[in-house]
Amino acid sequence: MLVARPGVTSATEWVAINACLAPAAALAGQEVVTSEGLGTPEVLHPVQREMAVRGGSQCGYCTPGFICSMAAEYYRPDREADGADHGEVHGPNGFDLHALSGNLCRCTGYRPIRDAAYALGTPQGGDRLADRREEPPDAPEATEFSDGERTFVRPATLSAALELLHRNPRTTVISGCTDWGVEVNIRGSRADCALAIDRLPELRGLVVTEEYLELGAALTLTEIERGLDGRVPLLAELFPQFASRLIRNSATLGGNLGTGSPIGDSPPALLALDARVVLSGIGGEREVPLADYFTGYRQSVRRTGELIKAVRIPLPLAGLTAFQKIAKRRFDDISSVAIGFALDIDEGTVRRARIGLGGIAATPIRAYHTESALEGQPWTRSTVLAAAGLLRAEGTPMDDHRASSRYRAAMLGQSLLKLYARSIEEVVA
Repeated sequence: MLVARPGVTSATEWVAINACLAPAAALAGQEVVTSEGLGTPEVLHPVQREMAVRGGSQCGYCTPGFICSMAAEYYRPDREADGADHGEVHGPNGFDLHALSGNLCRCTGYRPIRDAAYALGTPQGGDRLADRREEPPDAPEATEFSDGERTFVRPATLSAALELLHRNPRTTVISGCTDWGVEVNIRGSRADCALAIDRLPELRGLVVTEEYLELGAALTLTEIERGLDGRVPLLAELFPQFASRLIRNSATLGGNLGTGSPIGDSPPALLALDARVVLSGIGGEREVPLADYFTGYRQSVRRTGELIKAVRIPLPLAGLTAFQKIAKRRFDDISSVAIGFALDIDEGTVRRARIGLGGIAATPIRAYHTESALEGQPWTRSTVLAAAGLLRAEGTPMDDHRASSRYRAAMLGQSLLKLYARSIEEVVA
């Protein structure tokens, strides 16, 4: 479905999200459009028309998802500019095929859907959804729903949210619902009290100072990606590999860190960036290095009643960075191993190294032994080979359905060799 959200390049953007993950109460007061609401049988919407005439059909579950994702990309304000230099995934009309990712189906084929996407023109005058982009979206109001057994609360301020958490520590905090929504659907989980923090202004800032970048915990990954616009190259590499656009339109850094998962994609990158987590409670705020944040499997130093308010990335950034994700699929998959690199190399010598790892221990970790082996050494193949041997032994790689421990260890070593090869290629280029 499409939801009207504050835009990065316009007052409002139509954002596609997974309807199956969003609690209905979380959408109260917001503008929602489904695939049926785009047009009418008499006057089809351009997306509906192109899908129909080009045979872009899937099953009843997937077709609405494709149509809503395609409509969101159709209305993306800067889409037309991408058509000037289209490549593998951008059509001549600037349409980014990655906007459709996450709508996975095997009923028919994808080519007619791609053809429909590439045939779309630009919104014309009188298009109510296009015109809607010029006005700010309706903001969800502070509200509370209860059926006598379960309660949903959307507070107006951070202080109100913290007060509720203080009174009821068992409250389930939700933002994008890309994690808890799965628990609800697959395992039938229910919350006695759900606290929605996704629209709290205090958690939605993107601040740049001389000392750090601050990313609000409730900003979606898409909002961060477009707000930074490549300013942090390591994150720019991470975002396209983080699930699908549908998920990134809802998922947040606060949620990804808050779940404490050892296979989350953002922690390895943020660890390499030496990020710090700002925690907020009724007693005030405190700042914790991300390297000290995780204490065990899905456990952290976050105290009862605290929320993640923001993530701070110190400046200046390292000169050589990379994010590598090893998974069975190139996109839309859980990582077997994820590695974030951030190295400062001056006159051929590694002055500083930060390496974050995911998928090889009970928590995301820093590769301290490998970092120490690199720092102060020349950035040469012999140095990298020796350090790669240490990197293979970092953490406690396990055997599971995604990969064996031997495979994980091998991929860790190869990741550093790959980084070195890429750095040499960039120097030659």
